[in-house]
Amino acid sequence: MTTFGDSLALVNACLNGTSALLLFSGRTAIARRHLLLHRRLMISALTVSTVFLISYLTRFYLTGAHPYPGHGAMKTVYFTVLISHMTLAAATPFLAIRSLWLGLRNRIEAHKRLVRYTYPIWLYVSVTGVVVYVMLYA
Repeated sequence: MTTFGDSLALVNACLNGTSALLLFSGRTAIARRHLLLHRRLMISALTVSTVFLISYLTRFYLTGAHPYPGHGAMKTVYFTVLISHMTLAAATPFLAIRSLWLGLRNRIEAHKRLVRYTYPIWLYVSVTGVVVYVMLYA
């Protein structure tokens, strides 16, 4: 029987995937000079990522860590992805909030300098969150 905590793992993967799509769409919007759409998409990405964090912490509190079920080389791949994901995930909220704050304050040059790092890190964390879910549960 699936518990509420276990079902949150799928919810978290969906939230991560949604965040990745919003980030990519936001990057596309700004490249096309659609400032208002970019702003809305990035605020949405931060909102979805915040909901993810709350859901993830809830799931972790309810069910704890989940051991990787595989063996051999795939276990090494899993831990490589997981460690890089977790390390970068720790920095992402600070980078994302600061990037958004700079953008909303129209400090565009400082915003551009920071998002050179924020965007690929945040996108990587969102995508690898889905990869970790697939490796654990598929």
